[in-house]
Amino acid sequence: MRALRVVGLDDDGTSVICEDPVRGERYTIPCDERLRAAARGDVARLGQIAAETDVQMRPREIQARIRAGESVEQVAAAAGMPTHRIERFAYPVLLERSRTAELAQRAHPIREDGPDVQTLGEVIAHSFGLRGQDYASVNWDSWRGEDGKWIIQLHWQAGRSENRAHWAFHPGAHGGTVSPIDDHAIDLLDPSPNRPLRTVRPVTELARQALELEPQAPAPTPAPAPAQAVTPPPVAPEPTTAPEPAPVVPEPETARVEPTVPVQPPAPAITDPEPVEEPPAAQAPEPAKPEAQPAARKAEAPPRRGKKNHPIVPSWEDVLLGVRSQR
Repeated sequence: MRALRVVGLDDDGTSVICEDPVRGERYTIPCDERLRAAARGDVARLGQIAAETDVQMRPREIQARIRAGESVEQVAAAAGMPTHRIERFAYPVLLERSRTAELAQRAHPIREDGPDVQTLGEVIAHSFGLRGQDYASVNWDSWRGEDGKWIIQLHWQAGRSENRAHWAFHPGAHGGTVSPIDDHAIDLLDPSPNRPLRTVRPVTELARQALELEPQAPAPTPAPAPAQAVTPPPVAPEPTTAPEPAPVVPEPETARVEPTVPVQPPAPAITDPEPVEEPPAAQAPEPAKPEAQPAARKAEAPPRRGKKNHPIVPSWEDVLLGVRSQR
């Protein structure tokens, strides 16, 4: 390796001119951050600069994504880099997230009447004790949301289900305060066993189809029964026609016998009017008698003569009945 001698700066001041003392050849070296770190002897800075040049994602962007809640594996997959290169930038942010989660456990939950006397960790431990679950197996985590506020997460496993509860952490005096964000967080803050359980509703398509088929199955069975039972009512109008001829023929003796006919089945009631219609000539004038009698009485009444004794013109009824008016 040959040693070079520094001659000076270039005209624009962006590079350093070096010369080979043996051959007299000159070289230029750019004046960048790496050269400045090497001149200061800052080895750590030189390593960081070397890492930055190799990665496709800047360290500031890596730390911002880790602080927003992403894991090292997720950032490594997004950047297309191995995890050990991401860890060197993510480590200080992961410590910050862990520290914030510890501080949130000492915060006081906000109730309807103000902050609770107990801390969040004490309330959660009491809730897990009432449920018969192991509080030592839970995992706390935190990250900074888009609005800049810290979100606290509690993760635990109950049977085969993975559960998560979230709170909003507000640092402040006496440990700060936390407020629940989701239903799991609200349930853990109020572990009352006397509250009614939430109902479970089917959400799958198969369950909905089963519920729709249940009311439809019994519906077709009663449908044919009323259809057969409704058929007899059309016979009901027949008795209504039977009483009509009864008041029409009150005078002859046959009419006195006819009231016994409705007692018989409805079939004879239909045949009875037929023999009555056979002698139309004999019975046709009979209904006109009630009208003729008043006409005859009118004819028997003394004729009314005009004031000038004009001859009386016979009425139309006298002409039809053949009655001669008195003069």
